[in-house]
Amino acid sequence: MPRLVSLTALALAALLLCSTSARAEEFTLSDGATVHGKVLKETTDAVFVDVGFTVLEIPVTSILERRVESSGDSSDHVEERGLWARGQLQSLSVSDAVERFAEGVVVVRTPGGLGSGFVIREDGYVITNAHVVQGEIQVTVIIHRKTADGLEKDIYEKTKLVAVNPFIDLALLKIDPEELGDTQLTRVYLGDIEEVDVGEPVFAIGAPLGMDRSVSEGIVSIKNRSNGGKVYVQTTAAINPGNSGGPLFNARGEVIAVNTLGYQFAEGMNLSVPVNYVKHFIDNRDAFAYDRDNPNSGYRYLAPPARPKESTPEN
Repeated sequence: MPRLVSLTALALAALLLCSTSARAEEFTLSDGATVHGKVLKETTDAVFVDVGFTVLEIPVTSILERRVESSGDSSDHVEERGLWARGQLQSLSVSDAVERFAEGVVVVRTPGGLGSGFVIREDGYVITNAHVVQGEIQVTVIIHRKTADGLEKDIYEKTKLVAVNPFIDLALLKIDPEELGDTQLTRVYLGDIEEVDVGEPVFAIGAPLGMDRSVSEGIVSIKNRSNGGKVYVQTTAAINPGNSGGPLFNARGEVIAVNTLGYQFAEGMNLSVPVNYVKHFIDNRDAFAYDRDNPNSGYRYLAPPARPKESTPEN
């Protein structure tokens, strides 16, 4: 539960000076209480909130839900839902949305190939396609950060498979906490497929053919295209090998689907897993927990070589 923070007058003054640019949030706690205030600082264990007359330290384990409170110049609305956050964001241009969320899109590399993915929480949880990591036990996540000198790669080789559902082609990854250290990753926010309209503009970020941070733009062609007994969002945003597992964004920068399939000889026939399936998968991740000893988990067992046929002597 939240507690008062014991701070020296100097430290408190420093935090309050920073609070002028801090975001205001509403927290719903596990005991039903609600806290409103400006977030001064966050750690992996607690959030420090200025409630006006004092500063509260709220343990992360006590927070059921949090949302960014709208201000006069912003219509962003964010609700925490466990490992993921629901976003209702203000409209952005594609270039502005890419600038804001591109660092939340990652390259997922395995010995068998590579794909894309996206960060759903700052402490290293990543969503990708199951087929990107299926049959692999060595997974690397690569994040491209924008610096004053250009793009720099952060490579996380100790990434584990948390959950895999090959039937809807989704996988949840977790970067090793020791390897990540104190780094807070850029995360993306999940939208709602029910709020998507046919003809709505969308864009994808991924690593087609290994070319990271590539952006393609299009529109939603249909929201419920049937393919192989599953339902997909069909778009005209180009998807190529390497885009698999990457996010499909709407015009506000909310993820509405996970890019999965593109047809080589059918332009504009690109399919993505709707975000509502992603939410269900994350919330029920324990049911799909990865176990390398379970053949149903996606671990690949190679077939033994066939016995050579014996030749029949000629007469």
